[in-house]
Amino acid sequence: MPLADTARSLSPTLLLRVSIAVAVLTIALKTLAWWITDSVGLLSDAMESFVNLASAIFALLMVTIARRPADADHPYGHHKAEYFSSGFEGLLIIVAALGIIWAAVQRVLHPQPLDQLGWGLSLSVLSSAINGALAWAMLQSGRKHRSIALEGDARHLITDVWTSAGVVVGITLVALTGWGWLDPAVAIGVALNILREGAALMWKSSQGLMDEALEPEVMAEIEKVLASFQHHTIRFDHLSSRRSGQRRFVDLHMHMPASWTLGRAAAVRGAVEQALMSAVPGLRATIQLLPSDVEAHFDDEKDLI
Repeated sequence: MPLADTARSLSPTLLLRVSIAVAVLTIALKTLAWWITDSVGLLSDAMESFVNLASAIFALLMVTIARRPADADHPYGHHKAEYFSSGFEGLLIIVAALGIIWAAVQRVLHPQPLDQLGWGLSLSVLSSAINGALAWAMLQSGRKHRSIALEGDARHLITDVWTSAGVVVGITLVALTGWGWLDPAVAIGVALNILREGAALMWKSSQGLMDEALEPEVMAEIEKVLASFQHHTIRFDHLSSRRSGQRRFVDLHMHMPASWTLGRAAAVRGAVEQALMSAVPGLRATIQLLPSDVEAHFDDEKDLI
């Protein structure tokens, strides 16, 4: 089995548990690298790993909640719990970035020499390689399972890899040039990149909580299925969609002759629903039957008061 297929077959829960273990390992490696070198750039890298740990724990909790079946209090399920994970992770990233900036400014005001850079850089590169491999596997699985929590954690790890790469480049330049100011400058650059990632995660989370419409490519697939059923006696309108974690929802009206029996109309509707759910994984379709000469009106002024 190809490596990518193996990664996609791994469950989000398993990968998040691995992410927690990897976060603990990278915290140890990067903290040791900072302690050896006294580099504020490596300190910023270590601080982000603490965010990785908190994010992975919270993501695992939210994914576990999202898998709960619907109940009397949550008839549509608990799928939106994953959006809280990505929003929480974005907030933690922003807090970590502000802490990095504060530490870097203190180093600018009070410069200190760096020590044993070779060992420090080696430990940072090792932890980055581990994070990179895990992030790749999480992205593969997250896309298959449509898990925003897993994908958010993966993208955060990718940011961590780029962060570490920037720190390594900065410290290497310090060693080559002797310009100590490059170390806090790189740390500030790392923090700004982390701020951007945190803001993006919080925005994506907010859009999911506000019932964002399905992706254009998914809507195109839905339209294609409906077109295959389109007939001079059957038409569709008032199509709307939304996303809720791993679930996708679509609502529409299907018009057909009033002379049709209820059994015949229901059979056609069932065929359309089955075709939609087969074409789009995780889709839940709700189709309201209407006679051809009846129109439903939405957004009338009296309804908006």
